[in-house]
Amino acid sequence: MKVTQTPARSGDGAPNPLREYSLFNALLGRRSRRLGKGFRLNGGPLAYESPEETTPLAIEEEAALAFAACGITGYTTADVPFQAGDMPGAGGGNILAHFAGRTVPSADSMHNVTMFVINDDGTWLLRRPQDYPRMEIGELARAARRGDLVDLYRRSRIKLADHRVNVPREFPYMLPFNLWAGNVPGSTYFLPVTETSGLIINALLAAFDDEWAAYFLDDRNGFRSPGLAGFARSKGGHLYDDPRDNRMVPIGVFESSMYELMAAETGAMIQNLGLMAQALGIGGFTHYAGHPQGWLQALGFQMQAVPTSRVAGMGRLMSLLLRVLRRDDPLPTAVGLQGEGQTLLKPWCPPHFPDMEHAVRAFIDYKFAPGSGTLRDGGAATAWRDGYTVQQGIPAPSEKAIAATVSYCDYVYRRYGRFPSANGPFRTTIAYQAHNLDTAFYERFYEQETLDDIRTPEIDPS
Repeated sequence: MKVTQTPARSGDGAPNPLREYSLFNALLGRRSRRLGKGFRLNGGPLAYESPEETTPLAIEEEAALAFAACGITGYTTADVPFQAGDMPGAGGGNILAHFAGRTVPSADSMHNVTMFVINDDGTWLLRRPQDYPRMEIGELARAARRGDLVDLYRRSRIKLADHRVNVPREFPYMLPFNLWAGNVPGSTYFLPVTETSGLIINALLAAFDDEWAAYFLDDRNGFRSPGLAGFARSKGGHLYDDPRDNRMVPIGVFESSMYELMAAETGAMIQNLGLMAQALGIGGFTHYAGHPQGWLQALGFQMQAVPTSRVAGMGRLMSLLLRVLRRDDPLPTAVGLQGEGQTLLKPWCPPHFPDMEHAVRAFIDYKFAPGSGTLRDGGAATAWRDGYTVQQGIPAPSEKAIAATVSYCDYVYRRYGRFPSANGPFRTTIAYQAHNLDTAFYERFYEQETLDDIRTPEIDPS
């Protein structure tokens, strides 16, 4: 079936109803609408059991939602100063990692977030821009402009299971007020998963280069140096370790800021999903999906058990005491995802690399290896007229920045048993569920103004 409101026309003349629906109207009407066809709201003054038959979304609707959340839109402008020029200390554009863009912004153009889609027919991973050959990005964007969203959706999906995966339907995996509606039959569940190690290594290479030359402290270990003492200016190095220079950063502050940057990418995905749901005339809502192990285990991530004493960075005596008391429980930490006979998601840390030095140097090669690095591949897969020349003017990190990054990362992994220290390389925070609305519920309980915001496009069953 397809939406057939009086449509605007796409570039090839085909009807495209999404193009006619204004962003302003989507913003005005965007709401959480949780009561879908076949749903049952269990208790309280809004208790209601839908008499409608549960009806899953059409693939056209899922495809539009998927594009809104993480669709590939072409090559980025990357209009940043790759060298300082006549403004000393104002370079650092080499922090960018990719030249492909999506419908949402991403810190350093890393595309840290992978979207998973869960429905009655199965569970899928949607490919990120870096999961395609770089020269395909332009064609993917042109297909989107033509409105070929279903084809793009099918091309992007990698099937992980032939059923709806789920976490245990109990606290703390799912919050009590979401049990009645979260990830239920008939719904399509969009779950963003963030890979954290790549952005953190990328930021460290910038933080330890000359423009920033920041000095870090371990606030979970008496504010001692996390492997950086030999790089301090007071010891003849290049990092500013004098508090008066205002360049000293606690690990906790640094990692928290990185998580916030990555959460902004997830938030943009969730907002786009809500806006697209409004444009399609379907229901949906955002809700907590941040249990540190539940969803990642359900999706089939490889888990590594790290003792509590290691995660807490305890000394030998306390670690021994926990083991004697049999309280040194292992904490499952997601470290990668396999599927279709290949590694689908691989963080920049062990066990995929022998140690953090190998991981850091592999990341640098990923960006700067001649002929293959994302910033050294000849420039054809960019928006620039002369991409080759521009890429030749993008400097690689200095050797001292690389050495400091290796030393810091090695310290964090050895002391805390995972990288980054606070969470490990993968995390979830929130999810978005979409479904077909039972409008009778809203007619019964809500004022007309609320009903007017529910878009009800005509549906052509052909």
